[in-house]
Parts: sequence; C-alpha cells; structure tokens
Amino acid sequence: MVKLKKYNGFLKLFVIFLTLFFIFSCSPKNYSLTKIEGKQLPITEKGAQTPEIENFIKPYRDHINKDLDSVLAYCPETLDKSNGKWQTAIGSLMADVCVQRGNLVFKPRENKTIDLCLLNHGGIRAILPKGNVTTRTAFEIMPFENNLVVLGLKGEQVQEIATYIIKEKKAQPLSGMTFTIAKDKTAKNIMVQGKPLDLNKIYYVATNDYLANRGDNMNFFGKSVEKYDLNYKLRNVLIDYFKEVDTIPVPKDIRITEE
Repeated sequence: MVKLKKYNGFLKLFVIFLTLFFIFSCSPKNYSLTKIEGKQLPITEKGAQTPEIENFIKPYRDHINKDLDSVLAYCPETLDKSNGKWQTAIGSLMADVCVQRGNLVFKPRENKTIDLCLLNHGGIRAILPKGNVTTRTAFEIMPFENNLVVLGLKGEQVQEIATYIIKEKKAQPLSGMTFTIAKDKTAKNIMVQGKPLDLNKIYYVATNDYLANRGDNMNFFGKSVEKYDLNYKLRNVLIDYFKEVDTIPVPKDIRITEE
C-alpha cells in the first residue's frame, strides 16, 4: 500500500513535469537580430530577359517612346549652359518661356503680370541640341517634377537677386531684369521690364517651387509677401512652348554687363 502511494506520487510529479514541458516548449520564443549579410547584385543588360515580361511591357514601351520621340520644333543651334559667364542662351530661353507661358495662367487667374523670372543654373540638366526638338528633349533638360511658382517680392528682395547672382558667379537663368556689375562687385543700373528698380514696389517673380522654398540658398524668396503656385510643371512649360513654335528663337540680348 505504501509502495502504491509512492508510485502515485511519482506519477503525479511526472504528469506535472510533462505538462510544464509542453507549455513552455509551445510558448512563443523571442528572437533578436544579431547579424545581416548581403551582397550587391548589379542589374546590367547582360542579365537574361524573361520573354513573358518583355512581351507584356513592349506595347507600353513602344507607345511611350513614340510620344517621347515626336518632333515638336526645330533648334537652329546647340544651346549649352556652359557657354556663357553671366548668362547663357538656353538659360535666357527657359526664363523667357516661363514668363511667357506663366502669364497665360497668372494673368487671367490673378489679374496680375509676371515681371521677371529667376531659375537656377544647376536645374538645366542637358543641352538643347541643334536639329529636331522632341518631347524627350524636354524631359532630358528638365527631368524634375518642379512646378512654376510666382512670388511677390519687394524691390529690396529683387535687389538681393542681383547680389546673389554676382556672389554665386554662375549664369543663372534670368528674364525681365538687367543690371551692371560694378568694379566693386555690386549691382547697379538694375532695370525691371526696362524701368529702374523701385524699392517700394511689389514685383512678381516666376521661379520653381524648389527655389521658392529657399533652395540653392535663394533666401530672398523666403521674404516674399505673396505666393502663387500655378500647378504648371516647368517641363510642361517647355513642351507647350515647343509645340507652338516652328523654329526656336535663340536669345542674343545682353542682360548682365560688367564695368
């Protein structure tokens, strides 16, 4: 009888042990990351193509290429942003086009007129080659999704634009404004739309949304008193302009002079 009681006691302990074992073995384990390994897998043209994928995307690729390669206009000479100290033909053209096309939206919507345009030298990403100009050309020159923005600036901030251009020593695209760089590296004879700069006047300056937010250290744009987003991509500004002209006129006028 005593042996039977001992046996039952051991049996109970064994059952409890098995129960606890299964409970803890089935409970979720906490894992922690200790090491990450990887290797670079370059994507090259040498990689094998999957016929099914290629056949699927081909119609879309052909359609896009057809649109991109459609001829819009003709350029009589190659325009390159590297050809010019204080201004370039391609920069002047882009700024002129932004004023022209921007006013088609700004005038009827706000009953105001764009006075000048300032873009950035680095924003021009390709040349405008001699010959046929296509939609692809516009994408190459302006690959970014920047919108055209108009800012209301006081005359003092317009004066800062000239100071900025002199300091940066780059051919920033400029339209509607001219000035002379004096021997002491200050701006003089600042003219807007052919009239002397009025420090008390509000001027409407076209630019892109990146620069409007003080990009490229254009901090004067942060002092604007009015702001209008035209919801008009700069790339589309170029495309629409190319569509309406047969031969692109090359700007030759001098906008910045040195003493």
